Amino acid sequence: MATIHLIRHGQASFGDDNYDQLSAIGWQQARVLGQWLAGKVQPDVVIGGDMQRHRETVEAIASGYRTDFPDMQVASGFNEFDHAAVVHRLKPEWADRERMQADLQTAEKPAKFFQQTFVKAVDRWASGDYDSEYPETWLQFKTRVQQALDDLVDWANGGEVFVSTSGGPIAVILQSLLGISDQKTLGLNEVIANTSVTRVLYSGRRRSLAVFNNYSHLEAEGPEMVTFR
Repeated sequence: MATIHLIRHGQASFGDDNYDQLSAIGWQQARVLGQWLAGKVQPDVVIGGDMQRHRETVEAIASGYRTDFPDMQVASGFNEFDHAAVVHRLKPEWADRERMQADLQTAEKPAKFFQQTFVKAVDRWASGDYDSEYPETWLQFKTRVQQALDDLVDWANGGEVFVSTSGGPIAVILQSLLGISDQKTLGLNEVIANTSVTRVLYSGRRRSLAVFNNYSHLEAEGPEMVTFR
């Protein structure tokens, strides 16, 4: 069976004007992953969503991998959901970035406070009770990701595939493989590390989870390299 390597992007630039770009640590994480992958697996196909952090993750992986690395093909079905739209439905005032930053600074632990708010916002989105408020519902998101995976399997035709994507799509794919609930799926999304590798074995329409959330390449560099946002 061939393998699809689902790679979560490197750390994004939380708090910056452009969240979508990789942070300095994000670039380093992806380069380390490229070095770790070199000599272990040769991708036939490299796919990424059309978000900046997906593209930059592939660029950094390629720089660490060094040789014989295919150009990335774009598949927007692997894009993350619009986290800003989801959060702003719960906290409309946070559409004003300065207000959000001010609120976070009042918290004893700003990062933890944001994460708690984010989890509540995602739970609200996934409940299905407020679908009319969102540009893309939870069900639509899951359908989009599953279609992207089906299209990829058909197109890759048994090759080794790298996919640069985000935590949400990876969690949704795991849900389809494991038959778990929405609640457990969202819980998995919270623990997927930046540049972690989840491996899915496939042969035609048959798919099996082989490895989830491997970030040993980061642990080998030091605990400060392991991030989850």
